[in-house]
Amino acid sequence: MNIAIIPARGGSKRIPRKNIKNFLGKPMIAWSIETAIASRLFDRIIVSTDDLEIAEVAKNYGAEVPFLRPADLSNDYAGTTEVIAHATQWLINQDLSIAAVCCIYATAPFLQVEDLRRGLQALESGNWSYAFSATDFAAPIFRAFTDTKEGGIEMFFPEHFLTRSQDLPRALHDAGQFYWGQPSAWLDGKRIFDRYSIPIIIPRWRVQDIDSEEDWIYAEMIAPMIKDT
Repeated sequence: MNIAIIPARGGSKRIPRKNIKNFLGKPMIAWSIETAIASRLFDRIIVSTDDLEIAEVAKNYGAEVPFLRPADLSNDYAGTTEVIAHATQWLINQDLSIAAVCCIYATAPFLQVEDLRRGLQALESGNWSYAFSATDFAAPIFRAFTDTKEGGIEMFFPEHFLTRSQDLPRALHDAGQFYWGQPSAWLDGKRIFDRYSIPIIIPRWRVQDIDSEEDWIYAEMIAPMIKDT
């Protein structure tokens, strides 16, 4: 049995109520739920939330909300791994036999069915704990710099000041869309970004974090182009 778990707490602060805020005509979380349903990869699609309004919206779009997330997993410090582990354990306690658990973020409107399929295939292709969405940085991180308190700048990796960009290793980052995992990996709290995880590369133009109002506006701007492709 494959399970999708969509974490969606009610207390988002930078974008109030962002999980159910209208995005292109429907609540944001609806995009993730509908893509999970369309993939036909999941026996159950569960939303983990502490919020009754989010729960109702989720159920209206076809997801299950069989429990309300406890308060200690609904604050600003609760990590994704802990939340998914809680939901996974709840399902195991119902005597369900689970093959794989996929965390899908509620704010992933550009998630595509084919990427979810590639993720499951990758997870099953070897001795992997996780398979998750990733993309490459737009600029070489080894030539990045920061501003100093004196007003100047300093490089993070000054030894690479003269290194050509094409000679630097490719650097990837989390695309923030989905994370397939073995149930044991979630329950053991294994770190996702490690050697036992395999990245599913998503092109940069289909990746947009939505953590601030600026992110939201930009996502609305690029959404018509992405949805038309």
